[in-house]
Amino acid sequence: METSAKPSNNHIGRKIGRIREMRGIKQETLATELGVSQQTVSRMEQSETIEDDVLEKVAKALGVPAEAIKNFNDEAVINFIANTYNDHAASYGHYYNFSPIDKIVALYDEKVALLERLLESEKEKVKMLSENK
Repeated sequence: METSAKPSNNHIGRKIGRIREMRGIKQETLATELGVSQQTVSRMEQSETIEDDVLEKVAKALGVPAEAIKNFNDEAVINFIANTYNDHAASYGHYYNFSPIDKIVALYDEKVALLERLLESEKEKVKMLSENK
């Protein structure tokens, strides 16, 4: 009798749970999207295998193709999510070399510029109001 101590890399439920977490989706939200209970989603994430039709529904609710779940690895999913967010025309079979950190930095810079413009506008408003007194 031979026993394997290695964890299975094909545990679909764990992959679904990891993708759900990466997307910032709670089990309750996914359950609502699928029309099932939170407990059903919990059991699904504990299951090593899932029927293809159920996997398709879960993949659609998570916003990733079923193949991304089956062939899950953190880097590929991050790239897919970033590209889907950035370009809704991204093809499912192609993962671009995209840095989510660069996108976060760019969004932060845009926010800082917007806040600086807002501050200037408020200063002008205060100046105009103080001149009218």
